[in-house]
Amino acid sequence: MIDLNLISTLPLTQSDKAEAKKELKKIRKELFLLQNKFYANGNYSMLIILQGLDTSGKDGTIRHAFSGMNPQGVQVKSFKKPITDELKHDFLWRVYPHFPEKGMIKIFNRSYYEDILVPTVNGALSNEVLQHRLNLINELEHHLLANNTLILKFYLHISADEQIVRIDERKTKPHKRWKYAKEDELIPNQWDDYQRAYHTILNSCDHLPWHVIPADKRWYRNYSAAKILNEQLEKLKLEYPKSIK
Repeated sequence: MIDLNLISTLPLTQSDKAEAKKELKKIRKELFLLQNKFYANGNYSMLIILQGLDTSGKDGTIRHAFSGMNPQGVQVKSFKKPITDELKHDFLWRVYPHFPEKGMIKIFNRSYYEDILVPTVNGALSNEVLQHRLNLINELEHHLLANNTLILKFYLHISADEQIVRIDERKTKPHKRWKYAKEDELIPNQWDDYQRAYHTILNSCDHLPWHVIPADKRWYRNYSAAKILNEQLEKLKLEYPKSIK
């Protein structure tokens, strides 16, 4: 069982910042080569799911950990609050067109897990509906896996104190101000509610492992996410096709 209260939001080892940044550059070069083989091979697709509290660094992870790959084979989809047309359908309807095709890596910046998280915090889901949605997500991920879609699920783990610092940065730093909204001030008040909701998600949809990444230090977050992706691609032992199919 995953208990976020028992997992540090700081680097798990005595990692050196300069060394980690140096290693990240090396990993990104390796990712470029591995992803090219993944794209050329065309037998698998990959879905990367990034979840985390507001300000946990989902955008930054995409920008710094995954940006070294060839854009021809990588796509990013950000899921925001459902719009009117999306609300007319079941909660999974809006994600179906965005699953990756063979050879592609798709990064979900937030995902269908938001349709568990936010309604749970707001008290909009009965226990019956909540369990139904969790079951549907498990079935969906089993279906994707059975069709050669590899799924990497990341939870970016930050502390309550760090979240407050980052909300303040949105107000005070010009290059971050565009992200700020008045509603951000209310986020820390719901910390415990979001922690409980994520506890349910992480432990109810765990047939495919969640990678809980300590994310208070951006450099460690980026290094860890890139390292995990690199290791997963290496496990496939892919080679370039000998001829065009």
